[in-house]
Amino acid sequence: MISFKQLPIEAKAAVAAGVVFFSMMLSRSYLAEKLDFRTRRWLLRLQMALFANTLMLMGSLHVWRSTVTTFTRSSAASSFCFMLWKIAVFMFLALAHSSFFTLLFLVAEEPYFFSLAAYTCLGAYIILIFFLFTLGSVEQAYKFLAGRGSKAGTGNKNRTALKPVLAVLLTVVLTVVGLLNASQPPTVNSVEIPVHKLPSTMNNLKVVLLSDIHLGPTVGKTKLAMIVRMVKALKPDITVIVGDLSDAEAKIIRPAVEPLGELESPLGTYFVTGNHEYYTSDVSNWFELLKSFNIQPLHNENVKIVSPKSTSDWFCLAGVDDIEADVLRYSGHGMDLKKALRGCSSEHAIVLLAHQPIAAKWALQERPDINLILSGHTHGGQIFPLNAGAYLLNPFFVGLYQVGQNTFVYVSPGTMYYGIPMRLGSRAEITEIILRSP
Repeated sequence: MISFKQLPIEAKAAVAAGVVFFSMMLSRSYLAEKLDFRTRRWLLRLQMALFANTLMLMGSLHVWRSTVTTFTRSSAASSFCFMLWKIAVFMFLALAHSSFFTLLFLVAEEPYFFSLAAYTCLGAYIILIFFLFTLGSVEQAYKFLAGRGSKAGTGNKNRTALKPVLAVLLTVVLTVVGLLNASQPPTVNSVEIPVHKLPSTMNNLKVVLLSDIHLGPTVGKTKLAMIVRMVKALKPDITVIVGDLSDAEAKIIRPAVEPLGELESPLGTYFVTGNHEYYTSDVSNWFELLKSFNIQPLHNENVKIVSPKSTSDWFCLAGVDDIEADVLRYSGHGMDLKKALRGCSSEHAIVLLAHQPIAAKWALQERPDINLILSGHTHGGQIFPLNAGAYLLNPFFVGLYQVGQNTFVYVSPGTMYYGIPMRLGSRAEITEIILRSP
């Protein structure tokens, strides 16, 4: 029997990750109702940060060996420049690991520079790991096909050195591109969607869709104010925010939320929770704060949107809690479609707000008479190479989907970004939806 001490460090990190994950499941199952909100909030965030860091440790060891250890036997290993390089790699890894802890200690009205630097390193870390793995796989495939798996020579050493250099260069280039892309204002995407049974008096009704703003360590008041100005310029009839507005407690980040009070929509502004609202464990306070800005949370409920031209014409706008509330056993919350659609019949058009595309899929399985579902959550993958994972894990990835003859699903790629201030292979978006009467 091999003892824990004899395990390689990667295996120890894997065991540690397993222990933290088990503690998270234990907390969700047995401690959720026994702990007060504040204790649960800190415990959940601490567990998530520790879990992410133990998983990252395995990747960090690979990064260190690939970018530092590989060159220790070279003639440059004793040079001052190599010493600076080792310090730079260490600082890079340390910042990437620290990013998850900024949610606990560094959230304010505007982002701290340390948080921006830490999350930028996290994004670069993900890209670097991908290229190191990909180039390493290509190298192994080449050796296998060339029949040189057991041979070592100058050519092999040169290729081994070339792999991390190429990976680092590609990472630097893509990181700069991602930062520049994310620093741009969200694009305004105008989409026309036919809505079955929408009254003719409500033809061309304009709905502005916002999603995944993620106020927190790297998104603050300045960016939210910019979003609000762009929304006001569109002059929407209705504004909807489909979750993940914030990653922090309402009290801590209240000054950053104030621009939302300037939203002006004649037929109302509405909000549904995303998974990150439940990670804050502060949903009730968020609801109260949003109500003070004339934003109505749809907590498994609906409202009748009445035509300005005829009080007898209306459609049903409903919203469901995010499905993560069920996973976290968040008291009084959880997706309840029957409750949300109570009073909404197929005689009138039904529009549903549901943060996650998987919730949209479940809703359509239960109520195929829903005409339009507006979602977010996927971020369009946000950065390469996470795009592929987001695509595979969600039944609807990004953009407009037609399901059946009279039902559409639109998934926003997000109005800002989560944590990492980068966009690669995706673009932040404010969606202008024009509802068309058949």
